[in-house]
Amino acid sequence: MIQNNLKVKLDHLYERYNRRRYVHPDPLEFLYRFRRARDREVVGLIAASLAYGRVAQILKSVSRVLDIMGPSPFLFARDCKDPVLIQALKGFRHRFADGRHMAGLIAGMRGVICRHGSLNACFMKGLSAGDKTVFPAMNRLTVELRGGGIDPGHLLALPEKGSACKRMNLFLRWMVRCDRVDPGGWQNVSPGMLLIPLDTHMHRIGRQLGYTRRKQPDMKTAFEITDKFKEISPDDPVRYDFVLTRLGIRDDVDPSGLFAH
Repeated sequence: MIQNNLKVKLDHLYERYNRRRYVHPDPLEFLYRFRRARDREVVGLIAASLAYGRVAQILKSVSRVLDIMGPSPFLFARDCKDPVLIQALKGFRHRFADGRHMAGLIAGMRGVICRHGSLNACFMKGLSAGDKTVFPAMNRLTVELRGGGIDPGHLLALPEKGSACKRMNLFLRWMVRCDRVDPGGWQNVSPGMLLIPLDTHMHRIGRQLGYTRRKQPDMKTAFEITDKFKEISPDDPVRYDFVLTRLGIRDDVDPSGLFAH
């Protein structure tokens, strides 16, 4: 009964706030500029990798990288060689990340694109028929992205080491789901396999809802919270992620009554 009551409240929030006019300020908005999935996935990974810290700085940092990459981020990532890449990003900084870290991320994408044709194709090679979540494929993609010859540092956390990998799961949400907010592009992955992009805000919500008692916002906690959301949305457990994150970002989203059973 409690889960049914919560689903009604969450569906109400989803119908009211899961709209593009509530996206800004969010790095997701950069993906709307690109019609082709091959460009969108490159932009999405860059935007998600920088999605930490003050939102104004996030938008500024993503915008600077995209200005360097030009009209087709895919072609830039595929064709730009390391010396040019490092020089182009010289002076770039986003909190703990510098230009060399971003060059490492883009060089990693270049390697994946050259070996597989796209990030999506690499991801799919990590999926097996029996997989219940994207975890194995996410881990494979991350390992390959980290093999570009330049260290991307903290921009790419390894799932196998226990990190919640919030930014990679956020990227996957953007690319796999397709609704009024998430633009999609990866049509061969089931939204039912996605994991919650777990940060401190979503961790707090998960604890308030009784979805986890764990104090660490790590991968195990992300699995626990995702499993609880699957009880009310089995085919799309991250369906409510966008509207729930609005509660901590925007003043015009009303969370009243959500946590009262």
